[in-house]
Amino acid sequence: MTENHDRTEDLVCYACQDGLARITLARPNRANAVDLPTAHALGAAVDRAANDPAVRAVLICGEGRRFCAGGDVAAMAAAADRSGYLEELADTLGQALQRLAALPTPVVAAVQGSVAGAGLALMLSCDVIVSAASTKFLMAYAGVGLTPDCGTSYLLPRAIGQVRALEMALTGRTLTAAEAHQWGLVTEVVDDEVLQERALELGQRLASGPAYALGQAKRLLRARHMTREQMGREEARVIGEAVGREEAIALLASFTGR
Repeated sequence: MTENHDRTEDLVCYACQDGLARITLARPNRANAVDLPTAHALGAAVDRAANDPAVRAVLICGEGRRFCAGGDVAAMAAAADRSGYLEELADTLGQALQRLAALPTPVVAAVQGSVAGAGLALMLSCDVIVSAASTKFLMAYAGVGLTPDCGTSYLLPRAIGQVRALEMALTGRTLTAAEAHQWGLVTEVVDDEVLQERALELGQRLASGPAYALGQAKRLLRARHMTREQMGREEARVIGEAVGREEAIALLASFTGR
């Protein structure tokens, strides 16, 4: 069993054990709202997971009562150049989330309390989302006179459809965890007290699975730029490569030997 821990200026925690990297937003006193240093720290943690060949799955968490309140409004308001600060923050965090979604390993999110604004983009950049039953989900941008950022306007309608995404954005509708599950925004809902246990269980299961097959399945299902014909050819290429890899050879031998 191997384990290592690190903190980036106490903003984001990184730990890796038995192939599962755990990235935790560590600003509980700010509802894990993201300011510019936190955006850089999150990006560094994502890059660390991407560059570590021992990482086979990733778990994203938020320390404290809330998963992520989106951008740090207080930091924006305090900036001498609000426009420049906010543009840089949105770009930095948005790029970090793109790299998170592009990781070649499955990513699990454990969400609790509230998920707002760019917190939705963070959550939807993950592949499997486990929500505590009491969690609330909201866009929150219009309440402070701002607009979606960090890929929220790309990810949200693709998860729940354009009509529902517009309802959340324009009317300020807040979803319960049960509604979020019904709408396809989260994978499953569990009792609050077992959230971390369940998310960890899923992360460990994915980390112990066939890494290449899971990573390629994620990539194929997230690819939206291909035509049906292109996707078919890419699927054929990938499955042809997968069958010759050690993991597939062992699993196929076990299956056919039953």
